Amino acid sequence: MSMLTPPGMGGQYRITGDKYPRMRPRRRRARLVLSMVASVTALGLVGWGTLQLIDVFTGGDKEAAAAGTTACVKQAAASAEPAAGTSAAALPKPAQITVNVYNATTRTGLAKETADELKKRGFKIGDVGNAPAKFDAKVKGTAILLGPASALHTSLPVLATQLTAPDQRTEAGRKGATVDMILGNAFKALTPQATAAKAITALSHPKPTASTSKKGC
Repeated sequence: MSMLTPPGMGGQYRITGDKYPRMRPRRRRARLVLSMVASVTALGLVGWGTLQLIDVFTGGDKEAAAAGTTACVKQAAASAEPAAGTSAAALPKPAQITVNVYNATTRTGLAKETADELKKRGFKIGDVGNAPAKFDAKVKGTAILLGPASALHTSLPVLATQLTAPDQRTEAGRKGATVDMILGNAFKALTPQATAAKAITALSHPKPTASTSKKGC
């Protein structure tokens, strides 16, 4: 009887030959194979998910960039258009504007000197003298430009080019096209004629402005 034959089994279950029974169960190898397959599958899913996320975020950036480009194009087109009511056709020339020049300061002869200079620059001159009581000694800035509602985007902007930061106002119910220039305490002199001429040209022929302050435009 072989030494590998269990006692009491007899010759019927005798193990013969030079091969020995497997000492490691087959289940462990199957589990190992399954674990490896699961690991590879999991890694594949993680990689695929990562690619999907990258695509989503990249696609969003592209869409946002496209939307931003469209907005910038629209903004540039809008900037290229003249402001409402101040187109070249609507702006009168200095020779078409009649100006009343009033002195609201204590300086003698200021209204006449200013009126003479405006006349040299092509403006028509109306009344010249002291300011009405409601403005006399009450204008702290360079000047108040006063006219009818129709002058807000026509005569007043043109006349404003002759001064530094004037206060432009309209008067309800005022008739006619004549405008007033009421000189204030801060007035020193009219702007240089060359500077004023360039400002009038800029009003008549506005140029497109590129804006870079609105995130990427």
